[in-house]
Amino acid sequence: MALTRIAEPDGVFPSDGYHHVVLGTGRVIALAGQLPFAADGTFVGAGDPAAQARQVFGNMRGCLAAAGAGFADVIRLNYYLTDIAHAPAVLAVRDEFFDPARLPASTVVQVVALYRPDLLMEIDALAIVAP
Repeated sequence: MALTRIAEPDGVFPSDGYHHVVLGTGRVIALAGQLPFAADGTFVGAGDPAAQARQVFGNMRGCLAAAGAGFADVIRLNYYLTDIAHAPAVLAVRDEFFDPARLPASTVVQVVALYRPDLLMEIDALAIVAP
């Protein structure tokens, strides 16, 4: 299935590091916010945003695979960071998992807290795969 990515819609300032619009047809897959916990429940990356992001995207890979999808099928990412200063590290890790030419639409926000004080982030996603 082909997804269309639009980085520069008419009248909108060009994006840097994401696409403004991603569209396609097929089955929609919604991933719950992923957290930095290993399969055995162990917390990963205390105080380290890159380590936490790597675990989060690893968990996301497993969730996508369970639905018959991969990172190329992701159309949207929402990042919830407890410190916006972690964004560069998180986005650098994202680029280990996603093709930089095929990035999803994205939103990055700073939140006051997540459900545990050692969590630096939670990331959720939407994907589309062929029916």
